[in-house]
Amino acid sequence: MRAVDIIRKKRNGGALSGPEIAFLIEGSIKGQVPDYQLSALLMAVYCNGMSAEETVALTSAMVSSGVKLETGSIQGVKIDKHSTGGVGDKTLIILAPLMAAMGLKMPSIAGRGLGHTGGTIDKLSSIPGFRTDLGTEELAECLKTAGFFINGQTDQINPADKKIYALRDATSTVESIPLIAASIMSKKLSEGIDALVLDVKTGSGALTKGLEEARELANLMVRIGTSMGVTTIALVTDMDVPLGRSVGNALELKECISALKGNFAPDLMEITMTLAAWMLHLADVVSEETVPQRLGENLLKRYKDEIWDYIDHGDAFAKLIECVDAQHGNADAVLNPALLPAAGHIKPVISPWKGYITRMDAFAVGQASMLLGAGRGTNDDIDPAAGIIIGKKPGDAVNAETPFATLHTNDPSRLKEAEEVFLSGIEIGDREPLKRKLIHEVIFPE
Repeated sequence: MRAVDIIRKKRNGGALSGPEIAFLIEGSIKGQVPDYQLSALLMAVYCNGMSAEETVALTSAMVSSGVKLETGSIQGVKIDKHSTGGVGDKTLIILAPLMAAMGLKMPSIAGRGLGHTGGTIDKLSSIPGFRTDLGTEELAECLKTAGFFINGQTDQINPADKKIYALRDATSTVESIPLIAASIMSKKLSEGIDALVLDVKTGSGALTKGLEEARELANLMVRIGTSMGVTTIALVTDMDVPLGRSVGNALELKECISALKGNFAPDLMEITMTLAAWMLHLADVVSEETVPQRLGENLLKRYKDEIWDYIDHGDAFAKLIECVDAQHGNADAVLNPALLPAAGHIKPVISPWKGYITRMDAFAVGQASMLLGAGRGTNDDIDPAAGIIIGKKPGDAVNAETPFATLHTNDPSRLKEAEEVFLSGIEIGDREPLKRKLIHEVIFPE
């Protein structure tokens, strides 16, 4: 086999076999297939797509590029949640300690920011000393003691995804359904989990803008997970508006800390609680307990009081502290968020009009946050303190005197353009808009 022949085949719209895909992935890890050829393959996939069978083969090859976390000796149901990424999406940092406090084991391999979407690893890296490059033995110990970990791709676990993830960002091939699916599922299937809940975002701030595209991605990932022996469902959720009240790494981490103490923005609470309920439901199914198949609101009602108990009593927050300690972070910065990175320049955003916010475009907010230094659109370095605090959201009244957001950065030269981009995504109307639907549907295995 030759890499150039396989690339040509995909460039011309052909379907690749499992051995061909494995040859390229294994070759890239061994240094026999250079990055420029792997980049060419990514562009060919972006342009021509992949069948479900090809995507399963790609996912399997990526999992096989490294070791799989051994969790069989660790008692308890192993479950994870993963989001396709969005603006202000911070639910994993809330859910992981919450599920651990409730007795589940949650190994989570996460990624850095892609484009305008934030990355969980970048957010946690705001904690001084926090390591997201732990080896497999350290990860297993974290899972045993703290009940969860949140780690990045390493040289041991799924190194192929670590390489491809970076190349996708650099070659503008991020928004490809097969590549998104293979990246997410290869990380998840390397964790040794029993069950998985996926949060597939749709809207302007998501990688999948349209609802049908999001459904396609959700169905594909559910198919991959199920075919590889992991109980998998997917929720399709809204990302037209940023989730929660903050966008940017340290700012979002502070919001997570606040949420774990019971102070949630309404939209963040709805999404987080619904995901938590589905995770508890799947854990019951995997452990073969007899549980009524309650769906939607009924499912959330079944678990809501129990979930809140673990937040109100401080158990979930205590688990976050335990994990930060286990991953070598400075827990004092979580106990006292004032010790986390803070911006030297803060500018309020005043509404140019009086009325109700009818639109807050998540993509524009994400782009503005990047311009402030929170993403990799401007350079390779991220300013952990940069971002946006959102005081008002669609449905809220604003006027020409009260700030409805604040921009945070350490480089004041970025403020003017960031404010212009932010305001380009805002629309003000005379009437209060209808409440938007946050959860569109749930995708089950066929």
